[in-house]
Amino acid sequence: MVAVSAPPRRSAHNRPALITLVIVAALACLALGWWQWERFESASGTGQNLGYALQWPLFAGFAVFAYFRFVRLEREADEPADAASTRTRMKQAAPREIPAGILPERPTAARSEDPVLAEYNRYLAELHADDIDVQVRKAGLDARDTERSAG
Repeated sequence: MVAVSAPPRRSAHNRPALITLVIVAALACLALGWWQWERFESASGTGQNLGYALQWPLFAGFAVFAYFRFVRLEREADEPADAASTRTRMKQAAPREIPAGILPERPTAARSEDPVLAEYNRYLAELHADDIDVQVRKAGLDARDTERSAG
């Protein structure tokens, strides 16, 4: 009988392609930052070039940060978790409700049975219906004729 074992886990730092990608990306960002700095210092340089010169090193730093964050998250996912740490993580990740009384109450619209307002709304609804009828007739359609001929 042949025993099959799981392939050995690669070390989180043993990823030559990913490390190379991060280094190339960071160096490219730093080179672009240097190029923008030289453009800023030239006779035709503007403030926009200065902004880019300061922005590109931040992109390089983000590439390095993202790599280390990826390694840390992968390492945490590989660690065996016992029940106590799982419960602690679940408590931290569980959504919490906002306690009552912290937020101000929403204002409610005052409901008034104003007969004048109700009559005005009915008048506006009639005007709208009449306007729709006029538009239907102008388009050559008959609103009462809902059957279509088959041809």
